[in-house]
Amino acid sequence: MPGFLRAALLTIGLIIVGLAPRPAVAVTLNELYQSQTIVTGQGEANRQIGFRDCLDRVLVRVSGDQRLPKKPEMLALRDKAGSFVDAFRYHDRLEGIPIHDEQGTHDRPHDLTCLYKPATVDKLLAQLGSKPWLGERPTLAVFLSTEQGARHFLLSAEEDRGETMRESFANAADPLLMHIAFPKAAQIADLGDKVLRSEDMARLDRLAKQAGGAQALVGSIVWSDKELGWIADWRLANNGETYRWQVRGVSFDEAFRVAIGGAAQILSGNGPP
Repeated sequence: MPGFLRAALLTIGLIIVGLAPRPAVAVTLNELYQSQTIVTGQGEANRQIGFRDCLDRVLVRVSGDQRLPKKPEMLALRDKAGSFVDAFRYHDRLEGIPIHDEQGTHDRPHDLTCLYKPATVDKLLAQLGSKPWLGERPTLAVFLSTEQGARHFLLSAEEDRGETMRESFANAADPLLMHIAFPKAAQIADLGDKVLRSEDMARLDRLAKQAGGAQALVGSIVWSDKELGWIADWRLANNGETYRWQVRGVSFDEAFRVAIGGAAQILSGNGPP
């Protein structure tokens, strides 16, 4: 698709998003066709490692398809990952902190941001049997029950005990240009753990709009000593179908990455997680 036509279609899409009654995330092509990873220093060897990681990330970011990095064709593409990069830049994560002892710039952590031409990424996606996800990215309202021993609570927008989890969810959503919202405690006061796990998605989607989202992402995480981590179950309704997926024995950071990745997989039209 020619660049000017792609930009026009995206602009039209954003206008539609602006008129739509449900919240959605407006993204630009510049935001979409870039990715970021952390590397050590600015040396060539670590840069190439970063290029490979950024390639995986941008393909998933643009398409929403979480399965792409596992495809066997990616092995050959990673070997020439640098050739797909249009431009790149570094940001010293310790900026403002003087170099000390024997440390040099070669071993300081840097954010490596890779920029790509849309045509380049789109061609790679086509080779992998995928395509760009250029439609609106709806804001998801997260309804989450947490259980760790005797500690039970529903995650809400304002309670201090959920601050770390809310930040973790936001970190999981950012690489995919997804946005999230959380209900206020008063909006979920009558739900409770058991009700939330069994509640029909239609009602939760209605509550999601009250919380500032477009639809509900519903989950439960339960700490398991046996699994040495959290067991997380997720639900999302889309086009009349309810999707369910699970991950076991992980940190809650990983549980939330799986939640957002699964939602992107569904909403982008790439099938179940």
